[in-house]
Parts: sequence; C-alpha cells; structure tokens
Amino acid sequence: MLRLKSAQKSNRGAAGYSRWVNRPLGRRLAAGAYLTGLTPNQVSCLSATFTYAAIAVIAVVRPSWPMAVLVTLALVLGYALDSADGQVARLRGGGSIDGEWLDHVFDALKIATFHLAVAVSWYRFYGLAHPSLLLVPLAFSAVSSTFFFAITLSDFLRRVDRAKAGGSVVTTASLNPDERAGVLRSLVVLPNDYGLLCLLLVLLPVHDAFIVLYTALTVANLGFLVVGAARWLREMRALGA
Repeated sequence: MLRLKSAQKSNRGAAGYSRWVNRPLGRRLAAGAYLTGLTPNQVSCLSATFTYAAIAVIAVVRPSWPMAVLVTLALVLGYALDSADGQVARLRGGGSIDGEWLDHVFDALKIATFHLAVAVSWYRFYGLAHPSLLLVPLAFSAVSSTFFFAITLSDFLRRVDRAKAGGSVVTTASLNPDERAGVLRSLVVLPNDYGLLCLLLVLLPVHDAFIVLYTALTVANLGFLVVGAARWLREMRALGA
C-alpha cells in the first residue's frame, strides 16, 4: 500500500470527479492489475476496449435506460483503467516511451470519436426539431480535440525547454501525492472533467435534458479552452524568452 500511495499523482489542478472518484477507483484497479501481473500497456488496452465499446453503442443503439446505464458504467470503468495504467507503470519502476505514446493515441481517438458518436445518436434517434443542433456535438468535438492537443503540446515543449536547460525531461511535480490541493479549484473546473461527461450519458434517453446539459458543457469547455490557451501562450512566450 505504501508503494501504491507513492505512485499517485498530485491533486493540484485536478477536477472534482478525477480527484475524488476516478483516481481512488483507479488505485484499486491498479493494485489488482499489479498483483495479477498485467503490464501498463495491457491495462491501457483494457481501458480502450471498454471505452470504445461504449462509444460504438452510443452511435448504433437507440437510447434506453438499460443501454444508458451500461454505457455509463463502461465509460466509468474505461476512465478508471486509464488512471490505473499510469499507476501500474509507476509501481513497476516507471513508465516507458511506448506506453506513453499508446496512452496518448488511445486518448486522442477517444476524444475524436466520443462527440461524433453523440452527433450520430442525435441524428438517428432524437428527431431533432432543429437540425442545426447537430453543430453542438461537432463543436464539442473540435473544442475537446484542440484542448487535448494544446495541453499535450504544452507539456512536450516544457520538457524540451527543461532538456535544453540541462534538467530532467520527466514531469516530477505531478508525482507528489502529499501536495496540497484546493477544493474550490477542483469544483470550478469540474465541467472540464471527462468523468462528468461520462456520468451525463446516463441521461441519453431523456432527450431534452441531455441536450440542454450537454450544450451547457460544450459552452463551459469552450470557455476553459479560451482561458487555457491564453495562459499556455503566455507560458510558451516565457519559455521562448
């Protein structure tokens, strides 16, 4: 248990669901995976299997309560396993380049297809009064993909800058589980949490409610992207200087 505790990330900046639900659940899954001898890449593949299966069901199956519950559970499990793979890697002494690459590719595909599946579901099963509503999941897809690329590229450029300065290319700040983290910030950034989006899928059968809440999350995530992009641009300028 002490080794598992040391394998945790800091909660600084983490959104509420990831901090209080996903990481603790991932910790338990990581312990089970480690004890059964699963590699981090195998855990990543398990995560992708649950996630992509759920995304496919969103696109091809008419929303109902049993379907929505199963989709939500699969997404929640897939997300928890996505947290577990990094913990397993740290338990085994550190991650690998190919593992990091695989994890990022799986995340990129998830982000690219999730909202497209929602758009397909709306088109096939919702009987939209205004077809222009389909622009909402398409916009969410663009926002999420851009956000993921921007934050990944920012981290990469930070590593490049540290390497040029003769420092370590490994991000160490995120590996301090005892670092203090504000509760208010975790609540404020909750709309940006993928886990909250997973839970929202349980409302797929309630068309009007799902459209309203999903649209609200789209607007909120657009706001996070604008604010985040401005901050990252200032940081990159500082690194360049």
